[in-house]
Amino acid sequence: MAEKRRRKPGETREKLMGAALSLVGSGRHFDSLGIREVTRQAGVVPTSFYRHFRSMDDLGLQLVDELGLVLRRMMREARAHVSQADKLIAESVDIFISHGRANQSFFLFMAQGLAGESRAVQDGIRSEIRFFATELANDLRRLKLLDHLSDGDLDMACDLVVRTVAFSLTDLLRVSANDDYQMDQIRKRTIRFLQLIFVGANHWQSGTG
Repeated sequence: MAEKRRRKPGETREKLMGAALSLVGSGRHFDSLGIREVTRQAGVVPTSFYRHFRSMDDLGLQLVDELGLVLRRMMREARAHVSQADKLIAESVDIFISHGRANQSFFLFMAQGLAGESRAVQDGIRSEIRFFATELANDLRRLKLLDHLSDGDLDMACDLVVRTVAFSLTDLLRVSANDDYQMDQIRKRTIRFLQLIFVGANHWQSGTG
């Protein structure tokens, strides 16, 4: 009998994480997933799960780390393609929509995790979102936008931007990939939301609130 192919280091771990994401993408809630279901989806024996993760919460935290990489790739792309302040909102929203569609299972996991039962996963996702908002604030400072705002007010404005985008993401996830009309409506509405935020921030006087 031929010897079974030896798995590469990390291959089973990636299979397990991919299986969990696949189940989430198919409509399952991460909180409802069990170890046996995930291992069956991954095509590995249940005992192999514990060689890579202590629990489903631990697997969820590893998915949070991967989500953070997705968010960082999205921000790097925005930095590379958005160089003019007057195109900042529209082009950033286009990049956000593109990544949202390409990584739907990750963003479904994020939406579920924010309201899920696992406090550790919740805290991990919120930490990634705070990092995203902080990086946005740094980019706005680099572009010399909203220079009149105090650091605290700029951070709050960026937090509002990220929350708005995350809310729009929940709309995006409900739309069929071939529904161009609804996708365009979400794009226009998100741009409008962000324009209103930046108009308000442009007229805000730090220290008067």
